[in-house]
Amino acid sequence: MDHESAWYEIRLQGRLDPRWTEWFDGMTISTHADGTTVIHGHVADQAALHGLLQRLRDLGLPLLSVDRQSQNPGE
Repeated sequence: MDHESAWYEIRLQGRLDPRWTEWFDGMTISTHADGTTVIHGHVADQAALHGLLQRLRDLGLPLLSVDRQSQNPGE
């Protein structure tokens, strides 16, 4: 099982203000016209991913998807 760092895109139902970026370790937060929020960024390892998902659970926004990216799309 791969425990290395990776880029993730996490989609939520609802709107999360971009000011939450700091709480999510500098990940990019973008809201979309369809009422969803996408959080995108680098995650150090599986433990960090689970911690991130716990923070999202605590916010109470429904989780729509978690996608591991092959690389940073900006590269």
